[in-house]
Amino acid sequence: MAGALVESPLQLLCTIEAHAAGLGGHTTRVHVRDDVPTLAQARNALERAALPDGLHTDVRPVGHEMWSWHRNRIVGEMFSGIVQTALLTRPVTSVTMVDDGLAALDLDRILTSPTGAFVRSAVPAGAARRALGRRTAARLRALAERGGLTLFTALPLAAEALARLSGAGVRVVRNEFDWYTSQPLESAPAEPTVVVGSGLVGAGFVDTDPYLEWVLSLAAQGPVLYVPYRRDEPLVRRVLRTTPGVTIADPGAVLELRLSGMRSGQRVLSLPTTSSVLLTSMLGRRGVAVDVRPVPDDWWTEGVPDQVRKDAAALADLAGDARAATDRP
Repeated sequence: MAGALVESPLQLLCTIEAHAAGLGGHTTRVHVRDDVPTLAQARNALERAALPDGLHTDVRPVGHEMWSWHRNRIVGEMFSGIVQTALLTRPVTSVTMVDDGLAALDLDRILTSPTGAFVRSAVPAGAARRALGRRTAARLRALAERGGLTLFTALPLAAEALARLSGAGVRVVRNEFDWYTSQPLESAPAEPTVVVGSGLVGAGFVDTDPYLEWVLSLAAQGPVLYVPYRRDEPLVRRVLRTTPGVTIADPGAVLELRLSGMRSGQRVLSLPTTSSVLLTSMLGRRGVAVDVRPVPDDWWTEGVPDQVRKDAAALADLAGDARAATDRP
């Protein structure tokens, strides 16, 4: 039996896929945080589907440690203090890490370096937090050496990263989203084109005007469903709401579930995001075209951090790799 701690909708979806792929054994007990509204929504939607045999969900308060009594664990957030503390204080036989954003891209750097630590680079960390992150990495390296560490990911990792992880003893299993693609969880959007709003606009990194012009040019070609990012620039929603042929979706729904019913002949367009990379894998096998547009140089606003540009370029490349993988027989 495996115990999973789920803290986001994507973690929940990938945990189901991990169990369906046999990584949780015959039974997986999924412990779901009770304070994330989108997670509650995702859980309700997924439980209406035909869940794989042997998978059970249990809603528990934040910080509840019952899941950590399992010696075989599935986790999506190795940077979580709750996960790290449990790893160091409870006996563990195996850990399966599932996707939750771009963390998988850092795993080879952290796990193959004696000084690697599970500490978020963008968040200031004190000495105690850094020490916890270093001890976590050391514990996982030791687990990998015993064959007890698996990475279950849909991200198309580079061959060099895969080789480093394999050399460290990490088993890498590709998440093909077989369970997800076997059943539409929601009905297909009526519109042939879906545009996924970009957080780069809401954060002020991308200029609103050329972004709007791009979306309006798509609307001129036919009906568009625009799915706002939660931090979308209000001007974008305000202008698009009055544009003929554009329907504004509720921004609160979980994107991967909302689009799960899309079919061949429909398409998704987006600026680079982690979700767009995963959607390329999830929907591409159904014949849905997912087009991730690199950010043109003249769209960036002044003073954008170099790391933001680099991350956007890396995600655009990953989406291309994911699309190539779905095109292969």
